[in-house]
Amino acid sequence: MIKITSKKLVSSLIATLAISSATLNAAESYGSVNGENITKQDVAVILRNPNIDFNSLPKKSKNQVLDQVIEKKLLSTKAMKSGVDADVQYKDALAKLKKDLALEIWMQKEYKKVTVSEKEKKDYFNKNKEKFKVPATLEARHILTKTEKEAKDIIKKLDKASKKKDEFINLAKTKSVGPSGPKGGYLGKFPETQMVPEFSKAAKALSKGKYSKTPVKTQFGYHVIYLEDKVASKALAYDKVKDKINQALLQQKFRAHIKKQADALRKNAKIVIK
Repeated sequence: MIKITSKKLVSSLIATLAISSATLNAAESYGSVNGENITKQDVAVILRNPNIDFNSLPKKSKNQVLDQVIEKKLLSTKAMKSGVDADVQYKDALAKLKKDLALEIWMQKEYKKVTVSEKEKKDYFNKNKEKFKVPATLEARHILTKTEKEAKDIIKKLDKASKKKDEFINLAKTKSVGPSGPKGGYLGKFPETQMVPEFSKAAKALSKGKYSKTPVKTQFGYHVIYLEDKVASKALAYDKVKDKINQALLQQKFRAHIKKQADALRKNAKIVIK
């Protein structure tokens, strides 16, 4: 037996709100089939993704979607004319569909009752500032070798070089076994936590324009790291994140609102689980 928790149910229904609100109010027509309009709702059912803009699709893709809508309408009409609506299976399915639709529409109305105040948003922001930071970024190069001795030999050559960066790039191109070797070992800019821990820790410890004085061992081999630049972590301003906070708190309060009602109903319900 599959257990569906109230949290999963609410999460699923939240996800359908965007689709439902867009499709149930659809009015735009893309044509007709035997006098019945082809609406945005019909198209949305075929696309199954509210983020896809039908009007922006290539003509070939539009035609494919419309062909499916037309086929669906023709077959649906044929099915209704066959008298299937008198079938017990049809009546049972329709009854279930009505209950599901009633729940969905009711959920939409309940969702609109939930509000988040400016104070709640700011309180959440102030208590969770660690969540609203742009992580520190590093810009680095590296030379990857198979053995520690090779890495140490490279460090010795760098120690003797007058132009450290130029020498590092040349050694990366000729000695590194990593895919970045041909690019002078350049790894680009990346969040400090993106690389494996040993690499990130060593790179963070370097000053701009410096290279590691001892080989850095990781699961990939031995690295000599050159730090091009580092940018410290930056806190995001409240105005930049308040919309996301609002959405998160709305969903949080909505789940609590629905759970409270579900729990109250459970108390007086006769529930039998087999």
